[in-house]
This record gives sequence, structure tokens and C-alpha cells, in this order.
Amino acid sequence: MTDNTGDPATAVARFFDPPPQGPLGIAVSGGSDSLALLHLLRDWAAASGTPLQAVTVDHGLRPEAAEEAAFVARIAATLGIPHTTLRWSGWDGHGNLPDRARRARYALMADWARGQGIETVALGHTADDQAETLLMRLGRAAGAEGLAAMSPHRLEGDVTFVRPLLPVRRDRLRQVLTDRGQHWIDDPSNEDMAFDRPRIRHALPDLAPLGLTVEALSTTAANLRAANDAIAHYAAREARDHVTFDVGDILIDRAAFLAFRPEIARRILTAALRWISGIEYPPRRGGMERLAEAVRRQETMALAGCLISSGPDTLRLTREAAAVSHLVAGAGELWDRRWRIDGPFRPGDRIAALGEAGLSDCPDWRASGLPRTSLLASPAVWRGEELLSAPLAGHAQGFAAQLTRSAEDFHATFHTH
Repeated sequence: MTDNTGDPATAVARFFDPPPQGPLGIAVSGGSDSLALLHLLRDWAAASGTPLQAVTVDHGLRPEAAEEAAFVARIAATLGIPHTTLRWSGWDGHGNLPDRARRARYALMADWARGQGIETVALGHTADDQAETLLMRLGRAAGAEGLAAMSPHRLEGDVTFVRPLLPVRRDRLRQVLTDRGQHWIDDPSNEDMAFDRPRIRHALPDLAPLGLTVEALSTTAANLRAANDAIAHYAAREARDHVTFDVGDILIDRAAFLAFRPEIARRILTAALRWISGIEYPPRRGGMERLAEAVRRQETMALAGCLISSGPDTLRLTREAAAVSHLVAGAGELWDRRWRIDGPFRPGDRIAALGEAGLSDCPDWRASGLPRTSLLASPAVWRGEELLSAPLAGHAQGFAAQLTRSAEDFHATFHTH
């Protein structure tokens, strides 16, 4: 629940009770919210003894960005907190810029945290951000997952991003900085009406007389988060009982699946698609509804880079061969973001999908127990046009394939998105 009258320092202390194990990272942009968090955590760390490290991501999208990162570095140095600037140069001018930048920011910070031995990184999102996010997702007709808005915890692999200031209003944080004589940077993109969030931010004062205040919207998001967590709990429990794994494939008991409530079935299918293909966002609701109908009709369907086939007793999800036909990795590299192959590589050898041509060179593939469709999308080692190894198809030749995603990774997705 939002507490506009409480002390931001108290919110931080409550959130980090008990303190995290090891050092704590802080993401700081130079804006008021994250700078206030930096100051508040410095005070809290002095009492808790927790080592702090700050990080800033320079997206390289504005000429001022480098100086803003240097501004944060100077403040961190004054506070005695080590600081790192990370730079992103991946914007090609296409697609959704805020979304691309956000995903790049999380990926860069997660990699940085791992390198520093940091398991937890604090973000400066506030109750105002929560209210804006809820309205944005209402405008997109989001379901329960989307309307739950921002979670206090977000996993990126083995790094947890936390939002200790979600109960706190932005004006309270700016008062913290004003009281300390600390100025901040206002990002001009926050005023760019080409994007949804600034438009919603400007509309919020007009909604307040209708009862749609930041406090009410933030509390609604928290209530929806609790409801969403309950649904996720039951989906996870059904998955434990009715989902099994066959190398890189997922199997679901069909009779149990048909008995699931639609939202439970959708979440289990979404978790399976994510585990296999590595997609960050689930397919649109229409695609998921068509998939559920295909399962009921025992029809095969491709979705999100996966192939879903429904037999009389079992639903099998596997990687779609067409989705990986262009993927190539070298020795020691991860293939399809989930397979690692070890063996007697030589310079120039490559890892690519087995495909039709490779499978024809594996006469004993049926002994593997995997369906033909699964093997077509499996990793193989090639030297030019010559197949050297197909570990999953009974043609190892001294090579071994290791799946880097576990069953527990699958089950964790119900509580981390």
C-alpha cells in the first residue's frame, strides 16, 4: 500500500530487513528517484554494514548522457560508493525504443552484477511509476499478470532487481534531496509526448478528482499483484504435478491440461514456451487461445518458435526447426541460448541445427527415443557440410550436449514475470 506520509528512509529499512547477503548494487540514472535512493541506501548501509556499489547505464541516445553518468559518478564518489558506467550502443533506429533500451539496461546491469559478485540490485521506481504503469497496461487491455504492474522483485537469471521505493511518492524523494542540497537531472525524454508514459504522467492530475489518484492506483496494482501471485501459485502447483521434461522438450499430461481453468492452462503453456525458446514476452492472448484450441482438437501448431503437438495422452512442446535453422555458434559458445556442446572441436567447426540433411546421416536416431521433429531442431557439430556429431540423435562421436536450462528454471518462471 502507498504511504505518502511515511518516511522514505523507513520504507528502505523495512524492505531490507534482513539485509541481503553480500554487497548491494544500486542503479542510478541521475534523476531524482534513483539519486534519492542512493542517498537513502548510503545512510542505511552505514547502520547495516552492507557494502554498496552504484551503476549507471549510458544508452548513448543523447549527447548529454555521458556527462549525466559522470555527474552520478561524482556524487557516488562524494558518498564513498564505488561507481561504474555501462554503455549501450545497440539502438539501430528500429522498433520500440523505450522497450529496447529497458531490456538492454537490465541485461547490462545483470552482467555487471554477476561480475561484481552482486546478487541484488536496487531500482528507484516509485508509487508514481507504479500508477503510470497500471494505466498504460489498462490501455492495452492487459490481463491479471499485466495489471499487477511492477513487482517489488524481478529476476534476471541469478540477479534479483528490487524496488524498495514502490510505496513512496516521487515528491517525498525530491524533498529528501532538497533537504540535503542535492540537485538532480530531469531527463527530457520524460516530457516527450511521442511516448505513452509522459502522456499518462501529464493526464494523472486530471484523473485525481475522479478518485484515480496515484495512491489509489498504486494500491490497486498491489491488490492485483496479490491476486496474480495466488493464480501463479496454483499454476505452479499444477505444473509440478503434470509437467515433465524429455531432454529439451516439455511434456504435459493432456487429460490434466484439458481440466485446467483457462488462465492456469495459459500460464503453463506460456512458461513452457519461454523455457524452450527463451522469449521474454509471451505470445499475444489471441495466439495463446488458438493454441489451447489446437490442443483440444489434437492438432499440431507452431507458436513463438516452438512446435506444439497433442497426442491422445500427452502434449509435447519442442523447438521448431525453422526457428533455429539460421543459428550458428562456435566452440564454447551457447547455441540457441540453451545448449552447450563440449568435445574435440577444431578451428572452423560450427554448431548448427541438425536439420533434415544431418538427420539422414544418423541411422540410429530412433534409438534416442526423441521424436523426429525434436531432433531436427537439436544442436549438431558441422565441419563445412560434413556432420561431425549429433549428440541427441545417437551420433555423439566424442561430443556431448548439455542443456543449460533446468526443470527448476521452468518452475521459477511462474513467480518471476
